[in-house]
Amino acid sequence: MAQAAWNGTGTPELVLVGLWAPPALRPLLWTALLAAYVATVLGNGALVGLITLDQRLHRPMYRLLTHLALLDTAYVSTTLPQALAHMVARRATLSLARCGAQLYVGISLGSCEAILLAAMALDRCLAVCQPLRYAAIMTSTRCATLALAAWTLGFLLSVPNAVAALRLPFCPGRPPVDHFFCELPAVLRTVCADTTANQMLVYGLGTPILLIPLSFILTTYTLILSAVGKLPSAKSRLKALSTCSSHLAVVGLFYGTVTAMYLGPRNSSALPAKHHKLVAVFYLVVTPVLNPLIYSLRNREVHAAVRYALARLRGTRTGLD
Repeated sequence: MAQAAWNGTGTPELVLVGLWAPPALRPLLWTALLAAYVATVLGNGALVGLITLDQRLHRPMYRLLTHLALLDTAYVSTTLPQALAHMVARRATLSLARCGAQLYVGISLGSCEAILLAAMALDRCLAVCQPLRYAAIMTSTRCATLALAAWTLGFLLSVPNAVAALRLPFCPGRPPVDHFFCELPAVLRTVCADTTANQMLVYGLGTPILLIPLSFILTTYTLILSAVGKLPSAKSRLKALSTCSSHLAVVGLFYGTVTAMYLGPRNSSALPAKHHKLVAVFYLVVTPVLNPLIYSLRNREVHAAVRYALARLRGTRTGLD
């Protein structure tokens, strides 16, 4: 698939260009990426812990948010630790097996998140537009079914693209993968075979995975905004609009960058590779950091759960003293 180095056992390893920077900026870039990774893991982990421990948060909205937090943590953990290690070692290589696994898991988790965001939008639309029937419609079973469907469809629909890419001929002497992880578009740019069929498969599967959920989200938020406009209180309308705008900003950032990467024109590969890597940083690093903040920062129930958890923690310490 790309240039390879041969280790002592005769096993080929793919060479990745990685996230290199001028020597003076490498420590700053490494520190920033490490801070983003730690913030993602701690922020999403804390959110999952709060939702799990507080019975008041055992509702569909927060159950779906738990899945989003787990997805974000897994998503960033499949790539960022490796990129950080490569920056320190200054030698970015991956075995073909690891590259294939990373490629498949990355596509799958991104697909899962796209579908899950649509499920979360449906939940919010029902809560706002059908408040009296919400509890009867969005039961725990249906919520679990939506989450399971997102995970299942994400991993199943990613199989054809991963298999098709990994079956392309491996050609020694080809350029290295100009990325910091084995992402499908970057791998396809370095193969020594015609990738037209692969590109068509990317478009054929990427369109329903990305554009259909995005269209659904925009439709649901249109209904939400219409319902919000009928609220009697100006303060309530302003609060709802502020929350919706924050959610839509994160959705737009995720879908916009992923769509540009996977469904952009074929001649977009002529753009400098650093642009592709910058786009990947947005949906792999920035979005997972923002999600726990956006979905909890202005949420009074999450604030109450935090205060309750801190009070219990202080009480436990007092009891131990």
